[in-house]
Amino acid sequence: MHFYTHPACLLHDTGAGHAERPARLETVLAALKEAFPAIAWSEAPRATRGQLSRVHDDGLLRLVLDTPVTHGAIALDPDTVLSKDSAEAALRAAGAGVAAVDAVIAATQAPRAFCAVRPPGHHATPSLAMGFCLFNSIAVAAAHALDAHGLSRVAIVDFDVHHGNGTQAIFGGDPRVLYASSHQMPLYPDTGYANERGVGNVVNAPLRAGAGGKDFREAWTQVLLPAIAAFRPQLLLVSAGFDAHRLDPLAQLQLEADDYAWLTGQLVTLAERHTQGRIVSMLEGGYDLAALRECSVAHVAALIG
Repeated sequence: MHFYTHPACLLHDTGAGHAERPARLETVLAALKEAFPAIAWSEAPRATRGQLSRVHDDGLLRLVLDTPVTHGAIALDPDTVLSKDSAEAALRAAGAGVAAVDAVIAATQAPRAFCAVRPPGHHATPSLAMGFCLFNSIAVAAAHALDAHGLSRVAIVDFDVHHGNGTQAIFGGDPRVLYASSHQMPLYPDTGYANERGVGNVVNAPLRAGAGGKDFREAWTQVLLPAIAAFRPQLLLVSAGFDAHRLDPLAQLQLEADDYAWLTGQLVTLAERHTQGRIVSMLEGGYDLAALRECSVAHVAALIG
């Protein structure tokens, strides 16, 4: 299995008191290194402008990459911050997904990867940085799989508690990509209703506030996993947000680490059947550090098998 991160991802400075803080990634890295000391970590490369431009317009690239930030930070919206090191962090986060796709497609054994990166990405639309996200790293990875590797069916699985509006916006009209998401509703960003279907390639399973593992597992067993299997993907990409955990301060779902381990095991079984085992998982949300530690270890343990 392949693991990607980069020190630059720790330097993206969102300011005091911000939920999406460097300690999140520090916690994940420490937990995984303690639980799996034999892991060989690879340094994420930078994504290129060409790779980013497959899913983002030039205005967003210029905003994130070319805006001079000499000190402090620029608030792009009430939640989303650009500091002097943010562009490098965003480039490395997106580049991790690209490198992971290359690695799992080339792999003959253990064709799985986990990218421990920040900022998260799934809220970034073609033209807008929002919801803590600058570039949509999972979308960049999917577009790379399609265009550089010639795949024709890529599935993106998103179990972050917040709906990945950016990912849906990018691929909602592209039948080569299936987007399947469970998320709390109502909740930011107020997208992901069950009747949002794209061109038949979007499957949303919203969960009410207070829903727990039983509801989560039913949504995946009855709605989302069958849709992914019917799509017969050649590659599975995972937006791995752990903020549906019961301890998370930004939402009200009641999941436990065992629920993430269960779903990851289901995805591994599906991947063995349809994608030659190929899975790339990328860290998204998760804002309680104790929950983030426990859930990331459970997720990676299930990926390793």
